[in-house]
Amino acid sequence: MNGVRIDKWLWAARFFKTRALASKACELGRVRSNGIEAKPAREARVRDMLQVRNEGGEFEVEVLQLSEMRGPAAVAQGLYRETDASKEARMKLAEERKAMQQYAPVPERRPSKRDRRRIIQFRSGA
Repeated sequence: MNGVRIDKWLWAARFFKTRALASKACELGRVRSNGIEAKPAREARVRDMLQVRNEGGEFEVEVLQLSEMRGPAAVAQGLYRETDASKEARMKLAEERKAMQQYAPVPERRPSKRDRRRIIQFRSGA
């Protein structure tokens, strides 16, 4: 096997829950292969560098193996190797999010009906 459709590979490597979501991400320009925006039908090959943006963050990975089948997470992690710069950037963002939680404490309880009305009034600028 020389290459696999990039949407199938992203799905098999567990970057997206469904192949349809992987295809949509490609169409929206959230996947780049060797610096070029990748369409869903583009082939992923061994040693390709992919930049993938999903809800988990931005990943820069090197393709190590090809697969068309989705398997266990342990097997999926063997399909690629994330660059050190990508890992550091994701860790830094996670730390920043954690630090921001200190400045925005979690409310003690859910808003009451009166509180919700005040929130809506505040947001609408009335």
